[in-house]
Amino acid sequence: MTPSGADQEFLALERELTVLLRRARANQGEMAREVHPDLESSAYGLLIRLDELGGQRATELAAYIGVGKATMSRQLRALEDLGLIAREPDPADGRAWLVTLTEEGRRRVGTVREARRARYVRQLAHWDRREVAELARLLHELNGVMAK
Repeated sequence: MTPSGADQEFLALERELTVLLRRARANQGEMAREVHPDLESSAYGLLIRLDELGGQRATELAAYIGVGKATMSRQLRALEDLGLIAREPDPADGRAWLVTLTEEGRRRVGTVREARRARYVRQLAHWDRREVAELARLLHELNGVMAK
């Protein structure tokens, strides 16, 4: 059975997203090791989230990443042991805790993120900036649809 023309477009999308995600996972592992040699690949996303939004409750981080409470607790404990995050009382609710990057965590994440941005600039130097902006816009839209 041969897919219709419209199906071909979606098959091409699926193929390209598969390649992109496979490469992204490999890159995430590399970036995690650049932050700290003992950092798990999956924890890198937590550090990025904290870098971008500041203090977050563990439950918010777990919901964002899509993991359970026990998994989040284990990852946060590992990040705390590495000196990359700290927990502090939530000023809005004294019973809750906020997870924040330590100064060392912020410095390390910033260094890795800057190197990654520089890599994108080098790899996409032949692209028009409007194309880069359009790709970012489309990926943002795709991420929004996929989150629903």
